[in-house]
Amino acid sequence: MSLVRINRGSLAYGYTPLLKAAEFTIEPGERVCIVGRNGAGKSTLLKVLCGDLLLDEGEFNIANDVKVSRLQQDPPKQEQGSVYSYIADGLEEVGKVLEQYHDISHRIGSVDADEMEKMLKQMERLQEQLDHLNGWQLDSRIDSHCKRLGIDPDTALSELSGGWQRKVALARALISEPDLLLLDEPTNHLDIDTIEWLEQFLLGFKGAIVFISHDRGFISRMATRIVDLDRGVVTSWPGNYQTYLDGKAEWLRVEAEHNANFDKKLADEEVWIRQGVKARRTRNEGRVRALKALRTERLERINRQGGVNMAVSDNDRSGKLVFDVKSLCYNLPDKNLVNNFSTTVMRGDRIALIGPNGCGKSTLIKLLLEQLEPQSGELKCGTKLQVAYFDQYREALDPEKTVEENVGEGKQMVTVNGQDRHILSYLQDFLFSPMRARTPVKALSGGEKNRLLLARLLLRPANLIVLDEPTNDLDIETLELLESMLTDYQGTLIIVSHDRSFIDNTVTSSWWYAGNGRWAEFVGGYQDAVEQGASFYRDSEDSSAKVSELKTENVIETKPTAAEPVKAAAPAKKLSYKLQRELDELPKLMEALEIKIEQLQQQISEANFYNQAQDVVNDTLARLTEQEQQLEICFERWEALESMK
Repeated sequence: MSLVRINRGSLAYGYTPLLKAAEFTIEPGERVCIVGRNGAGKSTLLKVLCGDLLLDEGEFNIANDVKVSRLQQDPPKQEQGSVYSYIADGLEEVGKVLEQYHDISHRIGSVDADEMEKMLKQMERLQEQLDHLNGWQLDSRIDSHCKRLGIDPDTALSELSGGWQRKVALARALISEPDLLLLDEPTNHLDIDTIEWLEQFLLGFKGAIVFISHDRGFISRMATRIVDLDRGVVTSWPGNYQTYLDGKAEWLRVEAEHNANFDKKLADEEVWIRQGVKARRTRNEGRVRALKALRTERLERINRQGGVNMAVSDNDRSGKLVFDVKSLCYNLPDKNLVNNFSTTVMRGDRIALIGPNGCGKSTLIKLLLEQLEPQSGELKCGTKLQVAYFDQYREALDPEKTVEENVGEGKQMVTVNGQDRHILSYLQDFLFSPMRARTPVKALSGGEKNRLLLARLLLRPANLIVLDEPTNDLDIETLELLESMLTDYQGTLIIVSHDRSFIDNTVTSSWWYAGNGRWAEFVGGYQDAVEQGASFYRDSEDSSAKVSELKTENVIETKPTAAEPVKAAAPAKKLSYKLQRELDELPKLMEALEIKIEQLQQQISEANFYNQAQDVVNDTLARLTEQEQQLEICFERWEALESMK
C-alpha cells in the first residue's frame, strides 16, 4: 500500500505552473530523488508531501498513521538550548515534558534546599506525565541517537559547526521513527567526510526517503527511483541515477524526432489551407478540423527549455610557471591553517583542494592570489597571469544592483571572445530572461546568484580560473555544463569543492588537508586519491599520528619554521608521486615529439614542398615550430625534475 499518493495534482505560483495534473506515489522503503532545474518547484513538492502546502487542484492522500518528518535545507543556526532539547522538540507534547524533566534533573544539584524541594515536586509531576505518555522509552531513544552521533546531549547547539548541526537536525527528524523522511539538499555546505557519514546513516534507515540533491555521487549511492520535475510535469524513472540519465537521453531523442515529424506535417497542412480560391471551395471539412486539432496540439506542446551556454573568453597563455611556493605560513592564534607549505604550479595544472570546513582551503587560495599577506615564506607568481576568481561568499556581487548592472556595469554591450553582444542576450545564455535581468540580486535564489557570478566571471579573459565552492545551489544540468566548459579549458584551474563527482571530472591532482596546517598532494581526483591512501583529517583528531600514516612522498612540507625545534637533517626528499610519474612519462613524450619533428622536416626537405599552396606551406612550418618549442619545454622540465631527485 502506498504511503502517499498525489492524483492529478496541480499547483501554480502566479502564472508559473509548478505541478500540472501530476501523478505521484511513494512506496514503503524506497528512496526517491527529485531532480529538476532551479526554480522548477522541487522544494514546493516537498512542502505538499509534508502537508505544509495545499494543492490548487487534485487529490493528496496519505495512509493512516503514517508519520512524516522533514529535514530543513539549512542547519538550525538560530536555535538556542542544548542538543537534547532540540532533538526532544521533534516529539511535540512528550518532547516538551522530556525537555523540562531533563533541564530540572541537571539543575537540581546546584540549588538551595527550598528550591530543591520545589523542583522535586515538579519532577514528580513530570514523571507521572512521562509514565502516561510512555516518555521513558523516548528518552532512551534520544540518548541512543546522541551516542550514535558521538555527541554529548548537553552540548549547546550554538557551539556546534554546521556539519554537526546538520547531524543533530537529522537526529531530530528521525527521533519520531517516521515512515517517510523528507530531505531538502541534505549535502549542501557539508564537507566530504560528513557527506559520507550521512550516506551510511541514511542507507541504514528503514523507512521511505524523498530527497532533493545536486550531488550526483550522493544521488547515485542513495536513489532507488528518480522523479524528474520539468515545468510542472512529473516523470518517474525507476532504477538508479545512471539508468535515469540513459532513459532521459533516449526519451529526448525520440521526442525530438516526433516533434520534427509533427512540425513537417503541420507545415504541409498550413500550405494546403492557404491555397487559392478554387482549392478553398473544395476543401475537405474533416481535413480542416484535423488542422485545427494540430494547431491546438502545437500550442500545448511543452518545449524543452534552453540550456546554459558557457565559454571562457580567450586569453594569452601565462608563463610556464604559475606559482612557486616555498615554506609559506599563515596561522591563527589557536589554529594552524597553512604551515610550511611548498609547491610548484605549472601552466595547465588542474588542482582540487580537499579538506573539512574551516581547515584553511579558502585561506590558501587567498595567499596564492596575494589577497592575504603570508606570515612567513616566499611566493613567486608567474608572468602574464590573468585571474578569474569565483568567491564562495559571492562578495563580487552588489545585492542592491540588478542582474544586468552587476554584469554590464552600466554598459549595454559586453565583449565575449572578441565579439560585442547586448547584455540581455548574453544573460539569456545563463537563463536570465529580460525581466529577470532587471531584478535586484538580493531577490535571487542561491542557484541564480551562482549562475550570475559565473556569467560575470566568464566575461573576463583568464588563463587562471579559481573556483571556491562553485557547485553549491547549482542544478545538475548547469553543473554538468560547467564541467564540460572546464574540461575544454586550456589554462590553469584551482577549485575548492565537496562534490566528489565534480572533482573527479575536472582535476588531475588534489591537495588534501593533512592536519596541523599541512597538506598532502595526490595524483588525480577524489577517488584516485582515496585509492592512493588519502584520508580525511580533522584537527580534533590526532592529526600527527594520521599524517605519519601517509606515504612520505605525498606530504608537502619543507624545513621547520623558527617556532618549531629543528630536528636532525632528514634524507634527501623524494619526488612526489605526481612528479615522479611526470618524470617517467617525459622521455616517451620527448621521443614522440622528435618523431613528429623528423617527419615534418622530411616533408619540408622535399623538392616540391614550396610549390604547394601558400597556406599549406605556412601551416606545416608553423607545426614544426610548435613541435620544436614543445620539445624544448619538455627537456627543460625533465632537467628540472632530475635535479630535484
